[in-house]
Order: sequence, then structure tokens, then C-alpha cells
Amino acid sequence: MNICVVGTGYVGLVTGACLADFGMTVLCVDKDEAKIAALQAGRIPIYEPGLEEIVAKNQRAGRLRFTTDLKSGIQSALAIFIAVGTPPRPDGAPDLTFVRQVAEAIAEHMNGYKVVVTKSTVPTGTGRMIEQILRSNDGDREFSVVSNPEFLREGSAIADFLRPDRIVIGASDARAIEVMKEVYGPLFLAETPFVITDVASAELIKYASNGFLAVKISFINEIARLCELMGADVHDVSRGMGLDRRIGSRFLLAGPGFGGSCFPKDTAAAVDLARQHGYRFRIIESAICVNAETKARMIEKIAAAAGPLAGRTVGVLGLSFKPETDDIRESPALAVISDLVAAGASVRAFDPAAMENARALFPDLYYATDAYDCATGVDVLVLATEWNEFRALDFGRLAKLMRSRTVVDLRNVYEPRELRAGGWSYTGVGRS
Repeated sequence: MNICVVGTGYVGLVTGACLADFGMTVLCVDKDEAKIAALQAGRIPIYEPGLEEIVAKNQRAGRLRFTTDLKSGIQSALAIFIAVGTPPRPDGAPDLTFVRQVAEAIAEHMNGYKVVVTKSTVPTGTGRMIEQILRSNDGDREFSVVSNPEFLREGSAIADFLRPDRIVIGASDARAIEVMKEVYGPLFLAETPFVITDVASAELIKYASNGFLAVKISFINEIARLCELMGADVHDVSRGMGLDRRIGSRFLLAGPGFGGSCFPKDTAAAVDLARQHGYRFRIIESAICVNAETKARMIEKIAAAAGPLAGRTVGVLGLSFKPETDDIRESPALAVISDLVAAGASVRAFDPAAMENARALFPDLYYATDAYDCATGVDVLVLATEWNEFRALDFGRLAKLMRSRTVVDLRNVYEPRELRAGGWSYTGVGRS
């Protein structure tokens, strides 16, 4: 089957590469000529483990190509995946400008039956908008509009696509459903759960899922705050909760708050979507508020551990919002750095993948060559992102490099008793 994926950002590129790996013939389209030229030359614009290899493999096999020619992409494909950005507007609502532009291009160039698939995260009602645009041009036209939300985690997107928990297909006709089952044939044969529903419900599933996970993160961060006030240990509390099968252990790790490209944007969009229908989504509103307070509270922890921050030198390990990605959008680590700079501290920073992205926002920081260079001469070392290489630091070596044996572990990677027994001043999140 010929497939066109419009947009070669994070979602579009992963989708196109993985569908090609399923045996589809995929043409990825983007209006950014420099990006397309780079992809044609085998250069991947984002950091995602395994993506470069799967792109190269399918380019060599002739199943995956890149172009700026949207017309040819539309006319050559049976299924057209819309995977363009939906950035938040100031009021939190997603900006659907790019989705609308793609729909208008499909309406203009459609040359036969098409299945138009929304992969971008969009509010309920977007499928109806796309259908109206496709019907706007004169002439008889056959098409189906499908919602097929993505559930990709940065850092494990390839595995998430190839071995998903479920495939959600929102469609109103049997013909489109059969096409989508063919697209995801390997997963259907492997008995991956398929959720077949209407378009509006499929659109809402994505917001409901991310909203619930954001609430879960904010909940455990409030529990962590209670642990600090009461002398309890959030590790033990979260483990005791997570072993209950009704709750589960995932997303119950206390830390500096959630960030990234999805949770902040999607929670704001869910609140706005409810507001448009005359309803307040109070639980998600509270999760957003708690997350902002959690991020702000991290600088208080650092100041309590290190003393007045003006004139101090602070090492920050980790810049991305989570490990195994170079994405710094809404990263709690950058919120910490911003607060440190505002307090008059000097910052040394290191991240395995995200330093170039961070440099555009904080050009005056010292960007270290590794964790030990980052720790050299600092008064306090802050672990802000839990990259695996930060999980087994040599604290004997660190003690010789740092001015003070002070660690603020915002990801609770280390065991407080062990570090304190070694003469370190240790501060975690919700650790007694």
C-alpha cells in the first residue's frame, strides 16, 4: 500500500519509518526543504534511539522516501497521515493552522478514494472540520476521515510504535477500518488490541490518556511534599501504592514535575476543550497548578542544601525533560537553571544529547564534556534528568572535584542513607 505522511517532525518521522518497516511504501512530505534534503542524505534531525537505523534500513529497501512535493504525495497514496504540529495558542487551545492547510491541499489534489488519517494530537471536532474541508471543493469525491492518535514516548518511540499497548482507530465506515487494519497488518496479526470507535471518541482518548498520566505524576509529587513534612519516604509510599493492581506503579516516581512536548500542551488543550463546552476540567486544572508549584519548589531545595545561591557555582546534570531524548521543551531542568541564574548562581551543565538545544536558550552557561567536568569546582551538584550514565557516578572522584559534598537529587536516583554514610549532604524529593 502507498502511504503519504505529511510532516517529518517527531511523530511524522517515526510513523513514516515504522510503517515502511511494516512493508508499506511510504512517502514523507515536508515543506522544509533543508530538513528534506538532510533526510534524503540520511541525516536525522532529532535524537531518538533506533530511529536513524530504521530510517536507513527502509531507505535502502526503497520503501521510505522524502520529498517537498505534497501534490505527488497525495495523489500517489491511498492513506494520507496528517502528522503536522499543533502548537498551543496563548489560551492553551491547539493551533490547527497546519492541519487545516494540509486538509485544503488534500481537497485540491485528491484524485480518487483517500483515507485521511489524523495522527497529530487534535481536539474533538477536528475530524469533522477536515471532512467539511474535503467536501468544500466542487466535484464528486470519495474519502474517509480517520482519527488514529499516537502514544509515542520520546526515548522509546520505535518500540512503542512496533509493540504498542493498543491501536486506536476512529472511523465511521467499514471501508476505512479495513484499510487501517491493512496498514497495521503486522500488529493485527500479532493480536495487538484494536480499539475501533467513532472519530470524536478516538480524538478524546489521547487527551484523556495524557491528562490522567499528568494527574498521576502531580499526585505523587504532592505525596512527596507530604512525606517531607511528615518524615515519611515517598519511595516506600509509591511502592506500597503501585503494588495495588488497581493503581499500578508506572508514573508514580516523584520528581521535579512533568515537561516535554505532550503533557504540558495536552493538559492545557484538555482544559480549553472543556471550557469551550461550558465545563471546567478541575482535576486537570489542579494537576497543571501542582506541576507549576513543583517546578518552582526545586530551587528552594537547592538553596536549602547549598545556602544563599548568589555567587555559588552549581552543577546541573541533565537538560532534557527526560532521558534518551534531546527534547528540552518545558523541561524541569531548564526551569531550575533559569531560577539559579536569576538567583545569581553560576551554572555548569551537562547532558548527553540536549546541550546544543539548551545553548540556544542559555548561551552563557558552561557546557561540560562529561559529568565530572560538570562537577568540577561546584558548591552543589544537582541531578535533574535521570540519564543512565548518571546512575553510577563515582562519588569518591566527585568528592575530590567539588568544593562541597552536597548533592540535590531531583530524580531520587540515589539512596539517601548510602550517600550520607559516605559523608555527603543529600537532598531528594520526598525522601526522609
